[in-house]
Amino acid sequence: MNSNPSFAESSQVSSATTVLKQLMATAEIPSYRALCRAAGVSEWAIKQLRKDRIAHMRIETLQKLAAALHLSLSGLLRHFGAIDANLSEKGTLSEAASIQSTETHAADSRDRIAALEAEYQRLQTQMAEQEIVLRQRFQQEVLTLIEPWLLQWPTVTHAVEKNPDLPATHLIPLVQPVQNLLTQWGIMAIAPVGSEIPYNPQQHQLMSGAAAPGTPVRIRYTGFRQEDTLLHRAKVSPVE
Repeated sequence: MNSNPSFAESSQVSSATTVLKQLMATAEIPSYRALCRAAGVSEWAIKQLRKDRIAHMRIETLQKLAAALHLSLSGLLRHFGAIDANLSEKGTLSEAASIQSTETHAADSRDRIAALEAEYQRLQTQMAEQEIVLRQRFQQEVLTLIEPWLLQWPTVTHAVEKNPDLPATHLIPLVQPVQNLLTQWGIMAIAPVGSEIPYNPQQHQLMSGAAAPGTPVRIRYTGFRQEDTLLHRAKVSPVE
């Protein structure tokens, strides 16, 4: 049995494996798994290094291995012949630095994206909470305005059911809170019911007959507008 604890090894030991064992001995690292733990890398990364595939490994992984073996990145590359495999040490280190810079920028971008996502979620939560508060405030203001009608209208309805001859004039004051609410919202009637006004096709809807613009019509059902916005056209009929 092999005296060096390791992953499954082939019978033929590669030169990269020999170099790695020498570096591990110098760093007093007893096994490949111990090197994994010391460097914080996977077993697969060690296998790649032993197969002399250092050129295909991530710079971040190589930096961790170099630190665990008490080497600089350039020192690790030199031991495994990566510098000799390129045009020059300067070129190899430049390429490594470029890759490292790219990975650093990518990591920074991921951090910024994560921060933006967190801020987005925070703003969404804040907006949802504000919406709830505004809705509750709006409902409270409406209830305050129509409270007299809200409290009295069920009683009035019951009284009308019991006494159909109840004069309608008694009911008009009870609707005033609703009218006050419409006024506060800027909702105004186009014209009072029963009034005669010049026909305006943009604001009036004929219920019967025909009328030319400007001719007198009578308001049958009042329409409403909110400032400059038409909500409902008034229903009218020609004045005979």
